[in-house]
Amino acid sequence: MIKGWGRFEGYGKGDLKRDLIAGCIVGIIAIPLGMAFAIASGVKPETGIYTTIIAGILISLLGGSKFQIGGPTGAFIPILLAIVLQYGYDKLLVAGFLAGILLVLMGVLKLGALIKYIPKPVTVGFTAGIAVTIFAGQIGSFLGLSGLKRHESFVLNMRELIVHMGTINLYAIAVAGVCLASLLLVPRLLPKVPPSLIGLLLSTLIAVLFFDGKVATIGSAYGEIPASLPSFRMPDLSWANMTLMIRPAIIIALLGGIESLLSAVVADGMSGSRHHSNRELIGQGIANMAAPLFGGIPATGAIARTATNIKNGAASPLSGIVHGVVVLLILVLLAPYASAIPLAAMSPILMLVAWNMSERRAFAKLLKLRSGDSLVLVVTFGLTVFTTLTTAVEAGLALAVLLFVKRMASDQRLDKVLPDREARHGKVAASRVTEDRDCPQLGIFSVRGALFFGARDPFETPEFMASHDPSRTLLLRMGGVPLVDASGEAFLRGLLKRLRASGGTLLLSGLQPQPRRMLEKTGLLAEMGEGTCFAHTGEAIDAALSRHVDAAGCAGCKMAAFRECAGLCGGAGSGAENAS
Repeated sequence: MIKGWGRFEGYGKGDLKRDLIAGCIVGIIAIPLGMAFAIASGVKPETGIYTTIIAGILISLLGGSKFQIGGPTGAFIPILLAIVLQYGYDKLLVAGFLAGILLVLMGVLKLGALIKYIPKPVTVGFTAGIAVTIFAGQIGSFLGLSGLKRHESFVLNMRELIVHMGTINLYAIAVAGVCLASLLLVPRLLPKVPPSLIGLLLSTLIAVLFFDGKVATIGSAYGEIPASLPSFRMPDLSWANMTLMIRPAIIIALLGGIESLLSAVVADGMSGSRHHSNRELIGQGIANMAAPLFGGIPATGAIARTATNIKNGAASPLSGIVHGVVVLLILVLLAPYASAIPLAAMSPILMLVAWNMSERRAFAKLLKLRSGDSLVLVVTFGLTVFTTLTTAVEAGLALAVLLFVKRMASDQRLDKVLPDREARHGKVAASRVTEDRDCPQLGIFSVRGALFFGARDPFETPEFMASHDPSRTLLLRMGGVPLVDASGEAFLRGLLKRLRASGGTLLLSGLQPQPRRMLEKTGLLAEMGEGTCFAHTGEAIDAALSRHVDAAGCAGCKMAAFRECAGLCGGAGSGAENAS
């Protein structure tokens, strides 16, 4: 039994057996998926297998999730294909290596938690857009169309389908239909058998026996798959290449980080374990730095394979290591036979992957909201499909930030209030301020909403200027202000300056932790002086009436805003309860 070694704490012989079984099953599943993802990404099928082996082992060994299975995934297909079409395969290796460095830096700088704050409409939008792109990209292979050229543009790819629709291959459709039927029926009839493996075996067998030479295969399109890993080769990391590929690398790193942490969260929910997000990013980064050294493409945590790993009884990261070793053994022993797999048989596998990753329920739910989130969703989705993932993510995040700022700014309120004599504990209310009831020497305002760069200065509005004499005492109730940034501090500092210039006084009550820290850090609280900041409004009112109100000015006043007014005004009015 292994003790004291982190994720292998309490590991025994029974756990080893479970890991071996789970690793073998996931390894068998990973082979067709790795080849399919590689082909869809515009590279040779063996690169997907190399990635599954190298990245899969390292992610399990070094990552922060106990059950994570890493490798090539469908989410990367559009961006990897765009890089290959625009820059070529060698530049893709550079981008993957740089993305690995960025992921390591993100983990070292403890940015794992920040990725969780990417807005849901953005992630759902680009995930659904990627799913549509993957699905549409497999229509040609499913129909056996010939002469197709691959483009970065979705519209041009759809045009290619229409132009070449006359080249439909019925044999390819039959082969693809057999694989699709297997994918749909095997989970129901044989739930413990990998459906993609059965689909490929049956469709390949039918193609060899009945349609030999009539459908395109991996061998006819890409040549024989080598029965070994390629030799070590360092990507060309010249300054020119790194500056050229840094932008795609950033998108790969962000997408890889999001996918891996989402997968780790799913694993936590299924297993009851808890992943370490920053260590996961470091493990993903090292894996993505190593994969290009052997011709591999970018990899991340694979949600479906991770879930399969857990369902088949995995007990530790060893199952992920076993999965990589199994793929390596199959590559060495059975690679020549993979060349007979029809390309048409790969398309239903990717179509089903696209369907499962489409986030269709979350998409429909967000769309029904008819809110700013719906707009972010539609914009991100549309740009993912019709432009590039890079543009979509940047525009989606920018729009989400703008809408958030607008929403935060619109929530800002500034109400003049007085204690409500009918309310319990004398709570303040704006409705108590009338022409006949308002203190001419002490103005009390409730501030609601964040004081930040995206909001207007509430103390510069004509309404506020007309409702308060700057030569008098002003009490701001700050309990409804969750945030004050540098701009908000400037609002308050400007208000303090105007009041002092006119002989007035500024008091604050109910400061929340962040605003208090901000005003302490900038020195504004110290500048206001002792006895100007209070925990409760009632304390602030008592201090204002005893220290800052001119008793002579109260003589003859009929307003009766506070209970002390009866004494200060020479008996006028019945008074009111102070706010608690």
